[in-house]
Amino acid sequence: MKLRTLISLSLGLILLGALLRLVNLNALPIFADEAIYVRWAQVMRAEPSLRFLPLSDGKQPLYMWTLMPVLKLFSDPLVAGRTLSALAALGTIMGVGLAAYLMFKNYRLAITSAVLWAVLPYAVFFERMALVDGFLALFFIWYFNFLYLAVSKVRLDFALLAGFAGGFAWLTKSPAIFALALSPSLLLFVPKFDRKTLFVSCLLFLVSFAVAFAMYNILRLGPQFHMIAIRNADYVYSWSEALRGPLDPLIPHLKDTFWFFFYLTTPFGLLFALWGMVEGQRHHLKQRLILGAWWLAPVFVESFMAKGFTARYLFFTLPFMVILIAHAVEHLGYKTHRHALSLAAAGLIVLLSLGLDARIITRPEQALLPPNERSGYLEEWTAGTGLREVSQAIRQAAVNGPVVVGSEGFFGTPFDALALYLNDLSQVRVIGVGVWIDSVHEKLSNALADNQVFLVVNSTRFHNDPQATPGLKLLSSYPKAVRLDGTREDLLFFKVIPQ
Repeated sequence: MKLRTLISLSLGLILLGALLRLVNLNALPIFADEAIYVRWAQVMRAEPSLRFLPLSDGKQPLYMWTLMPVLKLFSDPLVAGRTLSALAALGTIMGVGLAAYLMFKNYRLAITSAVLWAVLPYAVFFERMALVDGFLALFFIWYFNFLYLAVSKVRLDFALLAGFAGGFAWLTKSPAIFALALSPSLLLFVPKFDRKTLFVSCLLFLVSFAVAFAMYNILRLGPQFHMIAIRNADYVYSWSEALRGPLDPLIPHLKDTFWFFFYLTTPFGLLFALWGMVEGQRHHLKQRLILGAWWLAPVFVESFMAKGFTARYLFFTLPFMVILIAHAVEHLGYKTHRHALSLAAAGLIVLLSLGLDARIITRPEQALLPPNERSGYLEEWTAGTGLREVSQAIRQAAVNGPVVVGSEGFFGTPFDALALYLNDLSQVRVIGVGVWIDSVHEKLSNALADNQVFLVVNSTRFHNDPQATPGLKLLSSYPKAVRLDGTREDLLFFKVIPQ
């Protein structure tokens, strides 16, 4: 393939990926974890002594560190976070294409892989959100690429680059440990299976591990480094706990995994991914084994040990699935004129993906998503529907004097979301008042003497009549997406008045 053609295609893919990820970034309501991460970045930017703040909740801070300077460029902090994720996605598109080429030495297959990453709803959905998982996928695939080059070409410089990518992944989220655990599998690609080459390759592994480990240990400068291990234990079962009931949660989580991939990579994408692992008999056997391992090994381990389970926990495995899809699509057309079947299969997946992408970008409440994903991002308390509008109303009220806003809960939505939207207003204070609300909290009634006072709460946490609760005047209600059972939750916005 000519260099000019390759550059043109790469630029076209970057443009397509950017378009799908940057258009209408406020279509999805702010999600609870987005609110937490962006709020952390705001606090860390304002107070240098709190640069390791995410460690207080056992989270690695690289995403928030990167977001801090980006916040200067946008008036909307949520758009800043989502833009950062979208820009990281462009690097992932190129990383997936390069990984496909390194595995199969086929430009057409590499371009197909990059196109699929650019359009698959799984990637588009999560790379439009201010979440750390897009960063993890980016560094994960580039770690794979650099380590493959280090081993296959016996190059120290690529081993160092792999170490940096692995370190950045580890500074982003704990599942980066899967990359380090799976690394020895790439020994299958050493140029010669003799003692000297294997010994040098093992030394290259050690170099990359040492660099990644050194980078990760920067976090020991933070006073709450120990919280990472403590909070990780809240999300996964210990081996002894998991072995007491090995099929639970394994089987339920594998069922969830099936539906994640079925909806978000399209049914044909999932079918081709599974076929891609067996298609070709012994042809490209090593490549298919490695891609299958880097895709499915983390899936099974997380299904076996995770207490909670959502689609974004598996997002970092998606690049390897996408390459398997492209491999199957490529093989499908080998016996047809000009790969007609390959074009048809790839076109079918792309068209189905673009249809769902269009809904995600314009009307996410109508998008066909896995039920538990739809619940978390659009229907329940974690979905911040209406919080932008509430913040604008509070901003207008603050023109007339100091404001106290009572919020359901003490983190996520609505608490952190209100704080991040109103961060620049010194006369506005957001305070938490718990998650069971049936009357005016004394913190709010006591603040009435010197402040305008408001209350923001989800309807499922408000245990009284919104229209007839003493001391509260309902200003507006913002309905969330309709649940599968036909019910819906509302965000309630009250003004606190003297009783």
